[in-house]
Amino acid sequence: MDMNLGTMVVLAILVCVVALVLNKMYKDKKAGKTCSSCGGGCSCGCDGCHTEE
Repeated sequence: MDMNLGTMVVLAILVCVVALVLNKMYKDKKAGKTCSSCGGGCSCGCDGCHTEE
């Protein structure tokens, strides 16, 4: 596997970004800031919720 320096830097940055996103999603889920379990009928304002106007 012959990688040049530029490819390794881009790969390292990509891995860091993915890790940060997954960490944020995990923390939000633990804090109850997601609508994934509400069934889409809540008023939390997320895209998955159907609010009646």
